[in-house]
Amino acid sequence: MQVLIEDIIIKKRLRKDLGDISSLAISIKKFGQINPVIINKSNVLIAGERRLAAVKTLGWKTINAVIVDVLDPLELLEYEIEENVQRRDFSPEETAEATQRLYQLKNPSFFQKIWKAISTFFRRIFKRDD
Repeated sequence: MQVLIEDIIIKKRLRKDLGDISSLAISIKKFGQINPVIINKSNVLIAGERRLAAVKTLGWKTINAVIVDVLDPLELLEYEIEENVQRRDFSPEETAEATQRLYQLKNPSFFQKIWKAISTFFRRIFKRDD
């Protein structure tokens, strides 16, 4: 659900330094908001402060949010901790493979370009959109 950013309340949080959010803002601008922020019924932010800060820099007025029924301070803290510790970055090998695959897709070989042109031509002739 869309929530007015100005209505979201940020109380004392574990994370003191949001770090550089410019790359996150660029990502959100390019791909949209992939993950919603999490708030409770009182509009208190539970998870997603970096996303919230990033969209503010983009000038957004609303943000996609999930509302959970959590008011207990213990549960609020557990949500915040889970949000930040259960992520796992790519391993160096996974990063290398992702970079290689991305490069290949952005820079197709001569034969891939020819095949794509031929496929596009025949799809247009037969009006197929698969």
